[in-house]
Amino acid sequence: MTPPERRSVRVDGVIRVTEDGWREDHDRLAAEEPLEIRLAYWEAGERVEKPIAVTMRTPGDDFELAVGFLFGEGIIRRRSDFVEVYYCLDTSEQQNYNIVSVSLMPDVPFDMSRLDRHFYTTSSCGVCGKAALEALEISGCDVIPPGFTVSAEVVMSLPETLRAAQAVFQQTGGLHAAGLFDRDGNLLSLREDVGRHNALDKVIGEQVTAGNTRLSDRLVLLSGRASFELLQKSLVAGVPVVAAVGAPSSLAVELAHSFGITLIGFTRPDGFNIYTHPDRVLRPVPIPTDVANIRQEA
Repeated sequence: MTPPERRSVRVDGVIRVTEDGWREDHDRLAAEEPLEIRLAYWEAGERVEKPIAVTMRTPGDDFELAVGFLFGEGIIRRRSDFVEVYYCLDTSEQQNYNIVSVSLMPDVPFDMSRLDRHFYTTSSCGVCGKAALEALEISGCDVIPPGFTVSAEVVMSLPETLRAAQAVFQQTGGLHAAGLFDRDGNLLSLREDVGRHNALDKVIGEQVTAGNTRLSDRLVLLSGRASFELLQKSLVAGVPVVAAVGAPSSLAVELAHSFGITLIGFTRPDGFNIYTHPDRVLRPVPIPTDVANIRQEA
């Protein structure tokens, strides 16, 4: 089924208050609706379909969001693990296109208890950092090997490239974004969402659906801060460099250090901070003294 075009922007009334007074107007708002993700799998020879997650998201790219979420949780590992993705339209009309189901291949095993360790969704969930990192090791996440490099100039160019491509943000100012880039700073994919984790799931889900499950020659830019959850998703996808416009959390830095990810924060056109594995970021090559003198004389 081809996903219908959904409205990512809504128009609503607003009262604008300025030094000149109050006036009624209209404003464009980023749309936010719940999305229930269901998983259809085989158990004891019978097909079972169960809801496994609900997230608040901006409508659009829902199939990619569902696939990216399941990939990040280790439920699917490649495009051949699932048969199809579809909207569940057997519900009330109000919930049409707010429920997405992913159907696994019959030979792909699934244990519902595997999800218990994955949902580190709040800072007060009570799961310590050591346990969270051990969970990633248990799930088979490998340390990302060296090899990929990117210049400092390219890193500093990323925020402007991302912002220029954020069509919905320019209308609403209320969305996060995740962008996938190559080493030359070319924007390969961008997704926007009210949830920063959803935006990254959509980007990764697009790649998985296309058969790209190891993004070892790519880097990701996040429009906000870098949290543990976002680094976890990047790790599963094999992303070697994660840059963020905002700050990283302490556990994100621990994850990046432990698993070989170059983590960059406070990315701006005039600089950035490197928190882990700086060898992937190439320093500018100094101009030889004789060449510099020639340029000055010219």
